[in-house]
Amino acid sequence: MTGEQPPPPAARSYDGDGIVVSYDAHRCLHAAECVQGLPSVFDVARRPWIMPGAAPADEVADVVRRCPSGALRYHRTDGMPDEVPDAPTRVALHADGVIHVRGDLEVATPGGPLRETRVMLCGCGRTGRTPFCDHSGTCADHGRAAA
Repeated sequence: MTGEQPPPPAARSYDGDGIVVSYDAHRCLHAAECVQGLPSVFDVARRPWIMPGAAPADEVADVVRRCPSGALRYHRTDGMPDEVPDAPTRVALHADGVIHVRGDLEVATPGGPLRETRVMLCGCGRTGRTPFCDHSGTCADHGRAAA
C-alpha cells in the first residue's frame, strides 16, 4: 500500500523485528495462505497466533501479500516500503462466486471509503459485511437460485 495507513479498527496488531502485521478477523475467509506459507509465524494453535519475529520481515511480508481477502496487512518499521499495490488492477470471479480484486483500490463501504490492495467482494449481495464476502452463503449457489 502506498503511504502509511493505520490498520482497520477491527484489526489486531502484532509487532515483529522490522514489521508490524495486522489481522482483521472479520475479513478472513480462511484461504490458509498464511499458515501454509509460514507456519513458524502463523500458527492457529498458539497464542498469540501471529508471531512476526519468528521469520525475517521480508518473508513475513511475502506471505502476507498472498492473503486474498486483505485480512492480513503489514507495515514495515525497518525503512523498507509497505505493500505496493498490483498494477494493473486485477479482478477475478472465482468458482464460488466471490470476486477477488488486487490493486490500488478505493472500496466504498457503509462506513466510508477504504484504501486497500487486496479484497474479496461478495458476488451475491447477501453478505452481512457489505461489500466484503463473509461466506453468509455461497455466492455461486445464490446466483443459480436467482437465475
